[in-house]
Amino acid sequence: MAILNTSEAEISAFYLVGIPGMEPAHIWISIPICLVYTFAILGNCTILFFIKTEPTLHEPMYYFLSMLAFSDLGLSLSSLPTMLRVFFNAPGISPNACFAQEFFIHEFSAMESSVLLIMSFDRFVVICNPLRYTILNVARVTQIGLAFSLKNVLLVLPFPFTLKRLRFCKRNPLSHSFCLHQDIMKLACSDNKVNIIYGLFVTLTGILDITFIFVSYVLILNAVLSIASQRKRFQVLSTCVSHICAVLIFYVPVLSLAVIHRFAKHSSPLIRILMADIFLLVPPLMNPIVYCVKSHQIRSVVLGKLCHMKS
Repeated sequence: MAILNTSEAEISAFYLVGIPGMEPAHIWISIPICLVYTFAILGNCTILFFIKTEPTLHEPMYYFLSMLAFSDLGLSLSSLPTMLRVFFNAPGISPNACFAQEFFIHEFSAMESSVLLIMSFDRFVVICNPLRYTILNVARVTQIGLAFSLKNVLLVLPFPFTLKRLRFCKRNPLSHSFCLHQDIMKLACSDNKVNIIYGLFVTLTGILDITFIFVSYVLILNAVLSIASQRKRFQVLSTCVSHICAVLIFYVPVLSLAVIHRFAKHSSPLIRILMADIFLLVPPLMNPIVYCVKSHQIRSVVLGKLCHMKS
């Protein structure tokens, strides 16, 4: 009976995992991870700084880009503490801290998905109905950003509260080096049906985002194909390249991870861990690079400021 009571005792900490089988090398793996976080944070802060201080970038497209940079910055800062703790061999985390982290990770992920959706509509209006684009001013962009931010907060806010009502007595480690809702609820020894149903609902809202993005680009492509000049077609499509790259960078790891969980349940845990790490590390790192390389205005501003500093 004593053994039964011990096994059913509520746990006081969750344990995160790094890369299985490579524990002795975790301290060395932490070096490139620190570099990725450093470049991601500096890159997104640079984008925010230039958009705020440079008058030529005070346009709707760049305001939406600043929202994307803010989401990426939040995503990096949300996962940074536990990622470094795990690779510095301190994998324990209290339940409340874990619930807080999963809220912020899901919130900024949902915000990034929403911003990519807003940016696809932005491209659609510019290309398909440019006369209406003039109604987009700073006030309207702010209203759109605040509306979607509020929607995502309200959408994700139930996660920590539905987790807090559960009892956790399974001492299995979590599947990643950060806390996710679907990962935490598996450790519950009480009924977690509410978490499963609500988690599915939140997932469906993400699927709606990518569906609307796809529809936007179908309509954009249809409009572009109606242009007679091939040179003009290329010019119009080139304005979408940065956004398409950002969509692929964000959604390919998410969809790959979903496919692995659904159709390759017995695959190596290493694959799932690496895909989840790519999802959190790569978009914040690559988005500033993509927009600096592909956006002529941002590239000109950044290079101009650097040349001015050198002189």
